[in-house]
Amino acid sequence: MNASNPDLQNLWVCQGHGGLISKGYFYGQDPLSYTTPSVLAQLSLSSLCSILFQYFLTPLGESAFVSLLLVGFILGPTLWGSSAFLTSVYSMKSIQTSSTFAFFGCIFYIFLIGIKMDLGMVKRTGRKPVVIGILTFLFPITLNLIVAAILSGRGELDPVLHKSIWHVAVFQAVTSFHVIVCLMADLKLVNSELGQLAISSSMISGMCSWGMVIVILIITELQRKPFWIIFCPLLVVLLVFYVLRPLMIRMIRKTPEGKQVKEGYILSIFIMVLGTAFLSEVLGHHVIFGATALGIAVPHGPPLGTALENKIESFCFRDPPANIFGFTSFIGKVLGGMLPALFFKVPPVEALSLGLVMSCQGISDVLLIQHGHLTFLVDRQMYSMMVINMLLVSGTFTPVIKFLYDPSRDYKVSNKRTIQHTSLNMEFRILAGIYHQDSTPCMIRLLEISSPAAKTPMCCYIVHLVQLVGSLSPLFMYHEPGTTVKLPAKDCGHIINAFRLYEKESNGNAIVNLFTSISPFASIHEEICRLALQKRTSMVIIPFHMQWRLHGIQDISEARAVNRHILAKAPCSVGVLVDRGTLSASKNHLVYKIGIIFVHGRDDREALAYGLRMAKHARVSLTVIHLIDPAEEKVQSLDMDLDDDILAEFKAASAGKKSHSYRSEFVKDSIELITMIRSVQNSFDLILVGRYHRSFSPIFAGLTEWNEFPELGFLGDVLASSDSLCRVSVLVVQQQVFKAEDRMNSAKNLLEDSAETVEIIFESTKGWKDIDVSKHRTPPY
Repeated sequence: MNASNPDLQNLWVCQGHGGLISKGYFYGQDPLSYTTPSVLAQLSLSSLCSILFQYFLTPLGESAFVSLLLVGFILGPTLWGSSAFLTSVYSMKSIQTSSTFAFFGCIFYIFLIGIKMDLGMVKRTGRKPVVIGILTFLFPITLNLIVAAILSGRGELDPVLHKSIWHVAVFQAVTSFHVIVCLMADLKLVNSELGQLAISSSMISGMCSWGMVIVILIITELQRKPFWIIFCPLLVVLLVFYVLRPLMIRMIRKTPEGKQVKEGYILSIFIMVLGTAFLSEVLGHHVIFGATALGIAVPHGPPLGTALENKIESFCFRDPPANIFGFTSFIGKVLGGMLPALFFKVPPVEALSLGLVMSCQGISDVLLIQHGHLTFLVDRQMYSMMVINMLLVSGTFTPVIKFLYDPSRDYKVSNKRTIQHTSLNMEFRILAGIYHQDSTPCMIRLLEISSPAAKTPMCCYIVHLVQLVGSLSPLFMYHEPGTTVKLPAKDCGHIINAFRLYEKESNGNAIVNLFTSISPFASIHEEICRLALQKRTSMVIIPFHMQWRLHGIQDISEARAVNRHILAKAPCSVGVLVDRGTLSASKNHLVYKIGIIFVHGRDDREALAYGLRMAKHARVSLTVIHLIDPAEEKVQSLDMDLDDDILAEFKAASAGKKSHSYRSEFVKDSIELITMIRSVQNSFDLILVGRYHRSFSPIFAGLTEWNEFPELGFLGDVLASSDSLCRVSVLVVQQQVFKAEDRMNSAKNLLEDSAETVEIIFESTKGWKDIDVSKHRTPPY
């Protein structure tokens, strides 16, 4: 019994050692009385409850932290009291073993946070995140310390509460970078403007908060320990960065490019983690200090950072063990994030969302106050109230953030950003995404046959899309011509060089702007949509997730969800490129053979509009195959009139040109449709089709029942499905999806050319250069 602390005034009874493994109920033994079955039961029960809570709460906008915290409440004595079942699972005999497992999990979890932190992000932040981060740190800590001073001056406080009130005020004001990034990932807002601002600001605020906490904890330790203890953290940091980090860099150098890190290297780093944690404990500090320092020292990204992340995430399980400070901290963080955001002219709703994001807390904060409880800085009652406060704040305002802020609302523009509504004599802007360098040749050939010319130049925005691994911070980088920087991904160099060569060979007719986006694939589409909106592109082209290569078909399964998001949210037209190598292989041919299968509707009109632009290329042979349903031939509608208009435009443009041709085919059902497609599908280098067609049309009857790739539409699926005999590349085109009020395709809306343009000025030394006319445009009278 320990009389110095009320929390430890409990009677401990020695219990016999029951062994590790049970023989089972059939031998008259209770498995839960043995260590191994007991720990497995605890892990299974907590994991099952976590999955169930996340299944039901995630659709409501709750973060994973709220689900995990609720599991802790349900499986603890708070809800059930002394339940017979839970008492047998979480028996006193198993506490030491399960606590040891949890302690090891905590060490590696903190180490994983350190791996994912990118301190270089602090250098890249602008003035806005720095101001917001500093004020988000200062506002809550100032309010809490003022309230703590007022309360401590009153004589009626309990002695234990009077002792811990200052620590509670500090702990509640802390902002964690890791918590904000995980919250943005749960809400799929990492790549949004709000997400980027919140992540950058939390890095600044988190550094200030945790620096303050470390100083306070050291000062607290100095009251009970000798002065030289203050130099011990410096010793650990020197060991980590000047001894262990060089060893890890040497491991990376010995790992061949593209190969996995040796298991021996991973094991040695795990030993380093335990060793630095042990050293921190020996020197009088918490074990997580050494683990955090070593995690920060690990080189980010592949191969080492990624390998460690994959190993540790399979081991770490996160099972987290309303007072006035919670309220003042919440108010301070909201104001600290919202007021400077409003000063920098951030929209009010977005500024409020930023303040709410910065006020949320997570697992890192639970570990901090748990450390305060174990070191007697916070008593049990205050610890419980702080955890409940975290649950209330995060559980209440996370769905509010999701409701208030939806970045896709900005992508629904009323201007016609389509190829059809961009004049053939105007500048053509196109954005292309690339998942792998093997897609580069086909994409370059597609840009080439888009027919850029001196009077009608083309501006290309190429984005290399890379999955974020081994780090928490997304990266969006512009590759400026003529500069040499460290490339963020191994394929970047080949892609950059190929497009720079294409730009040079275009003789100034095409401008190429190269970017790399390293982000979670769950939200990377936000980068594409925002860039397309800012640059006012007419089309976004993305590769199909299945890519045909020399060694076979590679399925980038994560890319399929990205493509679907872009199709649903892009502020302009979208093309999905199914690359089978025929377009890039036709480089040495005299003619590029392009085919368009035209049925009806706005997407087919967009495909034909792109074909009209290609037809201006001297080496393009364009064939339009018009499929006509006899049942609808005599039916007149505005949509069919628009189809006839663009077909008439093609006939007029191709008149007298032997390289271009038009033919019509009558098809009355889906069987004749597929037969006709198979008869011509291998006659071209590239086939263009529209994505959307009326499903009730007789010629598409039955095709909806066995669609393998719905995102490609009926015709695209026929040409790209696994049982298709098509061996040529296919471009599936979707015209810009307008707002609901713009869906009525009136002649005025569809024929009006309301796309904004950008003047192009040619400089003899630098080539074509973008000039934003919004800064030079004469105001209307």
